[in-house]
Amino acid sequence: MSKNLIIIPTYNEIENIRLIVEAILKEDNSFEVLVVDDGSPDGTANEVKILQKENPKQIHLLEREGKLGLGTAYIAGFKYGIEHQFDYIFEMDADFSHPISALKPMLELCKTDDTGVVVGSRYVKGGDISNWSTYRLMLSYGASIYVRLITGMNIKDPTAGFVCYKSQVLSKMDLDSIKFIGYAFQIEMKYYATKLGFKIKEYPITFIDRELGTSKMDTSIFKEAVIGVLKMRFRNYRPK
Repeated sequence: MSKNLIIIPTYNEIENIRLIVEAILKEDNSFEVLVVDDGSPDGTANEVKILQKENPKQIHLLEREGKLGLGTAYIAGFKYGIEHQFDYIFEMDADFSHPISALKPMLELCKTDDTGVVVGSRYVKGGDISNWSTYRLMLSYGASIYVRLITGMNIKDPTAGFVCYKSQVLSKMDLDSIKFIGYAFQIEMKYYATKLGFKIKEYPITFIDRELGTSKMDTSIFKEAVIGVLKMRFRNYRPK
């Protein structure tokens, strides 16, 4: 049986964290969860510690001081996953926007020989978005088209944050060279994987906007993506 890690970055997710962790472990007991908390003042990390006492083998916690950004949280999680010899490593939000029911099929798709990365995709056939405004939908879809035009990646949802990686993909990356924190981080990880020769596949999901807690999205994240994609296009991505 493979070792599978799901990384969940958190900042003020007290309303969601117990619910999401318990739902993941109920879905499949082969999954382990790593919460990377950026000093949430609402007590998110303390709630994870309570969960750890209930299930110390499957729940892990990295605490960081201050809000250091989504990208660096995932990098810390990737390093943890590699160090602890996990075979497959997921990125996943804490707010139930990524469907737990997609975890197992995404994992099975990633296990196929010709696949290095699987993206939970909103924009392939069968994918969808629920509860978004027209403006936000147009902004996100427009960003995906822009990324594909600039980078040449044949990925319909390059900004997606629900992703499964084979550990060897992450092991071949120089993770310390990745500096973006928002949408640009998600794009750069996929772009780096393609530059190293790994195949990316997309699995259709329905993205559901959060019901509890506060969204961390703002316009600066989109601005970073626009500039970041141009920078990526002219960078030389090499194996570690």
